[in-house]
Order: sequence, then structure tokens, then C-alpha cells
Amino acid sequence: MQSLLDAALRARAPLLDDDHRGAWRLFHGFSEGDPSLALDVYGRTLVAHDRATARDEGRVESVVAQVFDRLPWLRAAVWKSRRAPAGERNGRVVRGDAAALDDRVREAGVWYATSLTRQRDAGLYLDTRGLRAWARSSLAGARVLNAFAYTGSLGVAARAAPAREVVQLDRSAAALAEARRSYALNGFAATRGGFAAEDFFTATARLRRAGRLFDCALVDPPFFAETSAGTVDLEGEATRVLAKARPLVGDGGALVAVNNALYVSGRAWLAALEAMCADGYLAVESLVAVPDDCVGMTGGAAAWPTDPAPFKHPTKIAVLRARRKDGRRA
Repeated sequence: MQSLLDAALRARAPLLDDDHRGAWRLFHGFSEGDPSLALDVYGRTLVAHDRATARDEGRVESVVAQVFDRLPWLRAAVWKSRRAPAGERNGRVVRGDAAALDDRVREAGVWYATSLTRQRDAGLYLDTRGLRAWARSSLAGARVLNAFAYTGSLGVAARAAPAREVVQLDRSAAALAEARRSYALNGFAATRGGFAAEDFFTATARLRRAGRLFDCALVDPPFFAETSAGTVDLEGEATRVLAKARPLVGDGGALVAVNNALYVSGRAWLAALEAMCADGYLAVESLVAVPDDCVGMTGGAAAWPTDPAPFKHPTKIAVLRARRKDGRRA
């Protein structure tokens, strides 16, 4: 493992910032030698995502010790194990203490709140960093709907553009509270109507009835979710949620589609999007790449269950440009 870590760190040397407030993937096991392990850095905290079928605390402690030897400025480490007992599903602090965990990170000058042991992930997805960069560079002056917002990072990036309006939509009020915290960290005003703790299907129907239009709809749903109002299934009905958001995009606007299903190939996802474009009122404009640190930087071949090509990673992101028969703009 020592040689794998050394190679990974050499490749990622340009990602290290002087004050250690950024977030990046240190080791991507799928393509860098150990598919059971991913190591992420959030500020001065190491997060070890352990996918091993057998729980081996000694192995993880050894890896953490090796990383701390190489990055002595780290203050804490969290172990997130697929085989964790119920009380540790969101992670356990294995180096330092809870007070040392970073509660915020900075990306391209924008602050994002993190809660490293409140959910199974870290609250900020590293694989969508490229989409946040797209939002910052593309959405100045725009009206933006961030659907399935979760902790709101895509909406925060849009707000930093700065967008004219951002509606953060997620049925979890607790997740949206993290989005509000990110706003506060950046000095962004939390406007009335800017945070909607509501089911996606209910909310999009309400917005359609109200005649609301947006310059951009960001649609990054979970792999599977089911409520009384509808079902999200990125493997079985990949474009169903996009069809609900599409009428909310004004003429010339963007519909941003994210599919992170491991068992949906890149070609199948692109074919599904192109089928949506068959009527001529949507067109695939561009694909947004997942950053190299999340793909692997040491030359190994990723052991994905399905081939994500022409995307680089199972998180498959496309920007679709919309036209409307009525010509209405947001």
C-alpha cells in the first residue's frame, strides 16, 4: 500500500493548497490498485471510504497512519465502512477527535459546509467539482433551479456566479440547512423562496402550474428514491425526472443531467439523452468531466462494473440546451 499511496500523492501534488482548506481525492482505488478503498481529504481531515467485504480495522488504521506520515498537517481521520455496525454507518473518528473535523472547505474561492459524520457521504461530492466550475462560469445573471439539491453545493456554485436567483429544492429540510450554512459562510443572502423542502414531483408540478421558468435546471437525483408522489430510478427510468424538469427551462436555457448509476453505461445514458432530443427541442451541448483525482491519476485501468465511455467516470454529466415552441424565456 505504501507504494500506491506514494504514487497517488506524487500525481496529486498540484492539488495541495498552502492553507489546506480544499477538498480532493487522495487515492482512487478503482483505478489505482485497491478497489475496496478511496481516500478523500477535506481540509485537514482524511476520510477513508472502506468498501471491503470483510471489516478490518487494523488495515484501515495502518493506511491512515501511512497517510498521516506523508501529510503531517492532517488533524483528524474518519473511517466510513460499508460493513460498519448500525451506530457507525455515518463514520467513526479514528484519529484526532470530533472537534478537529473540518466543517467547511474552500473550492475556487467559494466555501462549502461539510458534515463528515452526519451522513454516509461527506455532504460535498468531489466528482461534481467540474459541474460546480461550469455553474460558476456559466450562470451569472441566471435563474437557476437546483433539483435534488441535497446540501446545495451546485446551487452554492451558481449563487457564486453570481446567479440572479437560485431555488434549492430537496425534500430534506436537514440537508437544506447545510445549504443555508454554506450561504452564510459566503455572505450570500438566503432569499424568500430560495429553499424549498419539498418532494421533487410535487414541487415541479407546482412550478409548472405557476408558469415558472428557469435559465437552468440542475438535475442530480439519487440512484433510487420512492415517495407517494413518484419514483426516481436511474437504472430503470433514467430520463423520467428530466422529463418533469424540462418544461421549467426557458427558451435557450440549459437542462443539466447527472446520472451516477454504476450499472448504466455511458453509451446507454447518452442514447437515452439523445432520445429525449429527438423532437428537436433539446440538444446535447457538452459533457462535463469528472476531475482526474476522482478518476485516478497513476495510469491504472478502472474496474468499473460497466464502461462509462464517452464519459470518464460513472458520474455522467451532460448539458442539454433547450428550445421552446412558445419561445418563452426565463
